[in-house]
Amino acid sequence: MYLQFRDDVEDALISALEALDLPTDDLGVEDPPEGVDAVLASSAAFRLAGEVGAPPPQVAGKIADEIDAGEYELIEDAAAQGPYVNFVPSDAYYEQTAEEAQRADFGHLEPTGQQVVVEHTSANPTGPVHVGRARNPIVGDAVARVLSFAGHDVDKHYYVNDAGRQMAVFTWAYETYDEEDLDSDPERDKADYDLVRYYRKGNNFLENGDPDEVEAAEDEIQAIMQGLEEGDEATYERVQEVVDTVLGGMRESLDRLPAEFDEFVKETRFLRDGSADDVVSRLKELDEAVYEEDAWQLDLDEFDIEKNFVFLRSDGTTLYATRDLAHHEWKFDNYDRAVTVLGEDHKLQARQMNATLDLLGNDTDQLRQVIYSYVNLPEGKMSTRAGTGIDLDDLLDEAIDRAREEVETRLDDRIRDDDLTDEDVERIAEQVGIGAVRYDIVSKQPTKAITFEWDRALDFEAQSAPYVQYVHARCCGILDEAGLETAPDSFDASLLETDAERELLEVVARFPAVIEESAEDLEPHVVATYTREIAETFNTFYRECPVLSDDVDDDLRDARLALVSASKHAVGNALQVLGVAAPRSM
Repeated sequence: MYLQFRDDVEDALISALEALDLPTDDLGVEDPPEGVDAVLASSAAFRLAGEVGAPPPQVAGKIADEIDAGEYELIEDAAAQGPYVNFVPSDAYYEQTAEEAQRADFGHLEPTGQQVVVEHTSANPTGPVHVGRARNPIVGDAVARVLSFAGHDVDKHYYVNDAGRQMAVFTWAYETYDEEDLDSDPERDKADYDLVRYYRKGNNFLENGDPDEVEAAEDEIQAIMQGLEEGDEATYERVQEVVDTVLGGMRESLDRLPAEFDEFVKETRFLRDGSADDVVSRLKELDEAVYEEDAWQLDLDEFDIEKNFVFLRSDGTTLYATRDLAHHEWKFDNYDRAVTVLGEDHKLQARQMNATLDLLGNDTDQLRQVIYSYVNLPEGKMSTRAGTGIDLDDLLDEAIDRAREEVETRLDDRIRDDDLTDEDVERIAEQVGIGAVRYDIVSKQPTKAITFEWDRALDFEAQSAPYVQYVHARCCGILDEAGLETAPDSFDASLLETDAERELLEVVARFPAVIEESAEDLEPHVVATYTREIAETFNTFYRECPVLSDDVDDDLRDARLALVSASKHAVGNALQVLGVAAPRSM
């Protein structure tokens, strides 16, 4: 209803401004500050004061006087308050919100017809996924989910770096060493943990081995890179054995988050189909192309980028960025929009990519990048090559263990009288533990650095995943106790008249608008902020408005059960957008 209410408010403002012969290009519609008895307000009087030749409060009064709220189903009143025009919703707004939010898919927007590809994670397949990079799959998956909720047809892609030096080193090391040459056993019984030992062994040799032997190894590594560049099938198969094996283990870890993909797009695809060569030919023809320091480069000074973009080595091999240009042009050919989630250390590459795509004649308005800062732990930095740090699997295991302990300590204080089996406790521990990790990471603005802290992430009383999940479980518990899955077949929402009930309906009503905002700005943390708001508002309602008490009239009981059902859908679907489980019981 919030979106429809906003439409009514905008129509009312346009009509009023036209009647006053004032411009309607900026209506200044916004959420009023806390404590103002309105759902929306307009600050247009600030902008129009100079044109009218009157102070903003006087202009706001003129605008409000021109609005007949009776012409609009969802507007009860439009009144000036200082320089603002405040809009109060009608009873129909609350009643229709209660009805609309009974849909299981509440919050989904109308289909846009746009096909969008979201590329995220794309970590090099050199070993287990580490905590420092965990923000990419979590943010990327949430971005894809919110775009899907917003009505777009979304594909999730993982771009696999299977053609660079790292994979050539990995392939050489895997073929060179035997199990007995390795320094340790794998940390887990998973393919990525097994093979990463070869990668570490190879890198250690290249850094510390006998110079003559290292030179010979480098010749073999260069031959692998050259073979991939030339499309040699035998070389391709050798590399893919390593890539696919390691990637299979990484996918198992990512599935736990969960972060799932529709397609794994390999960069060798753009070598094998000739599109990377085509990009190189076109780049060489640009006025900005220069041959310096034994490499072909682009001078991007006109884009205020000081560092040149290197796209071809002296030996004729392309770089990752060159192949990624072909990859992006492929995206533009197959999708209406492309979103890429990148770490903060890729800011320069992103700017170079956009500038180069522009020079190649592409519409870069199709492309948007989400830049995020890395996740830190008190233990320090992490490195795949060195074999140190915390893997994502370690973090998730620890989260489940800690959540299990917390759930078990709360068993005696549960309000519901259903008995939880050991399997139930384990399921809840996994939902809460992994949900806590994911929520704590996605709830922060992507550009802000994170230091993950257990006490904060697993705090059932603070603004955390368990706090929000508990509200969903409480909604389910109330409905279960009433013998319902959702709202009663019929209810009278006009009976929801208390401040606590109205405030909860107002928050529920905003959920589709939150999806709209989050999708437009590619900021899933906006949804996380909303979940905390609705959780707090629901808890106030729960304290002040008994639902199943014996002294509650049957009709009011049914209306409040409908409000509980609406809240369940809003909270549950918001958690779904964030990729966080919504437990029915905790």
